[in-house]
Amino acid sequence: MTPTDTYEVFAIKYSELTDRRRVDNFIQDDNHSALHPIDYFIWVIRNRDRTILVDTGYDSAEGAARGRPTIVDPPEALQRIGIAPDSIDTIIVTHLHYDHAGGLADFAGARLHLQAAEMAYATGPCMCYQALRHPFTAGHICEAVKRVYSGLVTFHDGDAEIAPGVTVHLIGGHSMGLQSVRVNTPEGPLVLASDAAHYYENFEQRKPFPIVADVGQMLRGFDRLRELAGNDGRIVPGHDPLVRERYPQVFADTGIDVRRL
Repeated sequence: MTPTDTYEVFAIKYSELTDRRRVDNFIQDDNHSALHPIDYFIWVIRNRDRTILVDTGYDSAEGAARGRPTIVDPPEALQRIGIAPDSIDTIIVTHLHYDHAGGLADFAGARLHLQAAEMAYATGPCMCYQALRHPFTAGHICEAVKRVYSGLVTFHDGDAEIAPGVTVHLIGGHSMGLQSVRVNTPEGPLVLASDAAHYYENFEQRKPFPIVADVGQMLRGFDRLRELAGNDGRIVPGHDPLVRERYPQVFADTGIDVRRL
C-alpha cells in the first residue's frame, strides 16, 4: 500500500442518548430494563489526496423533534477540526435513516455514494408502514431525490470502490440498502460497520438489533463484517460508546469528542 491508498479515520460524536435501555438495542437479551446508552457518530476518512465523509448525522431541529438533542451539529464539528463543510465533495451514505442522512442539505455540492437498494426501499411500498418508515424522515429522502436530479448521486449495486483503498459493501438487514465501508489504514483494514452492527455486542454475540428490515440479512451481515475485516482487521460499530474507550481522543482542544480509529 502507498500513502495515496491508506487513510486515517476519525469518529466524531455529535449526539447521545443516555437513558436508552437494553430492550431498545437487542432482540435477544434477558436484562431488558438495564440502561444501555447510545452514541451518534459521523466518520471522516482522509489522506493527503482526499477527504471522504461517511454519513452526515442530523441537525439540532431533527434532534429536538426526536428527543435526541445534538451536542454539536455535524458541520460545526467538522469546522472545529479544520474541515470546511463546503470542501466536502464525496459522501458515503451508509443508509437513509435520519441519524445518518439527516444533514444532506448541509453538503449541497457533494456527490453521494448510495446503494440503489436503499433508495428503492426508502421511496417504495414498504414506507406505507409506520413500523418500517419511522427511522426515516421524509424531508431527508426528498433531499436525496433532489440530489439524484442534480446529477450528484452515484448508485452502487453491491460491492464498489469509492477511491483507492476505500470500498463499500452491501449488507442490508437493518435497512434494505445498508452498506458498510472498508478502509485501508496503516494498521490494517478497518471496517466502519455503521448500523450493520450498532454495538460490539450485536455482532460478537449475534444479537440482532430491534430496528430491522430483514433479520436473516442482519445475521448474515455479522459474518460479512468479519470477512471484510479478515484476521488482521478491525470492526467499528456504528453507535457503541465503547468506541470511545478503545480508541484515543484527538483534537481535544476543540471541545468535541473525536477518536482516531
